[in-house]
Amino acid sequence: MSYSIQLYTVRKALEEDLAGTIRRLADIGFTMVEPYRFVAKAEELKRVLTENNLTAPSGHAPLLSDDQDAIFAAAQQLGIGTVIDPHVPIERWNTIEDIKATAEQLNAAAAKGSEYGVRVGYHNHWWEVESVIDGKTAIEHLADHLDPEVVLELDTYWAAVGGQNPAELLARLGDRVKFIHVKDGPVTSDPSSQLAVGAGQMPIWDVLNAAGSLEAAVVELDDFQGDMFDAVEDSYNYLNAGKVSA
Repeated sequence: MSYSIQLYTVRKALEEDLAGTIRRLADIGFTMVEPYRFVAKAEELKRVLTENNLTAPSGHAPLLSDDQDAIFAAAQQLGIGTVIDPHVPIERWNTIEDIKATAEQLNAAAAKGSEYGVRVGYHNHWWEVESVIDGKTAIEHLADHLDPEVVLELDTYWAAVGGQNPAELLARLGDRVKFIHVKDGPVTSDPSSQLAVGAGQMPIWDVLNAAGSLEAAVVELDDFQGDMFDAVEDSYNYLNAGKVSA
């Protein structure tokens, strides 16, 4: 299993010292990162990733609201193979019509991304899972209307907060899921309650075993009541001490 880290986790440290923060993640043992809103800092980020032998196979960017050409060009510069839109508002997940409209936007973004050699994906919160229409979650309806080349990054914690068993949801979504977010905590919508991976209530190994077409598992904490780097290092050590069964 290959582990990455979503840089939003250490956003405060990045704002103060981008180079030092990236170096610290490399020292912990990470070989991959997942940047967010990377267009403005692409040049500097590229330099420090290269200096620390880190790659960025995936990245988050607001594809459905920002300049897609700028996003894809920056992704190309950074070697990001998959750009993932991280957020479509809660009110757009309650009808099939709205879900279809989001799928059409993502499909159009994917067509443009292909011109740059960059794939497009979508990352969920809890509301795309909490919303159930005709017996199926909104994220599954989205998958039904996406072009084959568009992938999903399932945030397994938010899937659990949304009321689904994340391992079972992964199985239903199948090969569409190429990345997952691995996080832990008491499984509530309060980001400040999140904990290091392995310290909460998530069935981490069941989740990882269920992700059959995974390219990377991405560690993320949206917030933490303590030293974030302690939580990041504890998460990395927990994951690397265990293994996913064959």
